[in-house]
Amino acid sequence: MRSVKVRVPAKINLALHVGAARADGYHQLATVFHAIDIHDEITATASHDGAVNVEVVDILGKPMPHVPSDRTNLAAQAALLLRDRLAEPDLGVHLRIRKAIPVAGGMAGGSADAAGALLACNDVWRGGLTRRELDTLAAVLGSDVPFLLHGGNALGTGRGEQVTPVLSRSTFHWVLGVYAEGMSTPAVYAEFDRLSEGRGKNTPDEPHGVLAALGSGDPEALAGAMRNDLTDAALSLRPELARGLDVGSARPPLTGLLSGSGPTTVFLMPDSESAEVFSVDLRDQGIFDGVVVAEGPAAGARVVG
Repeated sequence: MRSVKVRVPAKINLALHVGAARADGYHQLATVFHAIDIHDEITATASHDGAVNVEVVDILGKPMPHVPSDRTNLAAQAALLLRDRLAEPDLGVHLRIRKAIPVAGGMAGGSADAAGALLACNDVWRGGLTRRELDTLAAVLGSDVPFLLHGGNALGTGRGEQVTPVLSRSTFHWVLGVYAEGMSTPAVYAEFDRLSEGRGKNTPDEPHGVLAALGSGDPEALAGAMRNDLTDAALSLRPELARGLDVGSARPPLTGLLSGSGPTTVFLMPDSESAEVFSVDLRDQGIFDGVVVAEGPAAGARVVG
């Protein structure tokens, strides 16, 4: 049977400006997405029995039973949505997801797998849909999915699904502090609403400083402009996250903040050498369950085999 392998990156939010909740329950966002070189791999093997199956393993190939493998998995939903679009009910697929992106870590791991599944199934089923057509399906699946098809840097508006590419003049270096226990994105947004008590702006501020810093390629300027409006809500639910953020208040990190709805903490570093040195120090401190060095921007979902 024909198989296709797709690699898809994680994302962090260089800016996450959050407006008030909309009538549909989503929040109006102005965010800057940044893809980094931590990847999940999705291998799609075609069948003609109409079955859509998901297998999830870690980077060592060990099963991850805490990650859904039924139709609640976004990758399975992506395959089913694409099959409906192709109007070919007999198309089946086995999706093997090899995860390196932290689960429920604020880095869009589920959305990455959905983007990878869309691209892989379109290829393995010879669907023939263009990237623009896949973008339309991606927006149905989730706010982060369209960005992860393309990667790089992008401004996200609406609920995040309206994506405009943004150029940058530099590679940026990161150290990630990862927690074993994830966080629920809906719970963090609900806490944001509770804390703001309806005072949130309908239209969030534009992240002009981050966009300018990407254009200049200046990591210090980027550090000064980064902001995550969900930080207080995440800390309200998990006060212990403050200890990890406090590490970023002194050099060598230029800054530290939560990625998305948390709890992964990202530290912007001046260069690759300081990132390696700081990662060793961070591991020794034992604040996080895992420490990872990364850089971005990285390419979006792409076929690798």
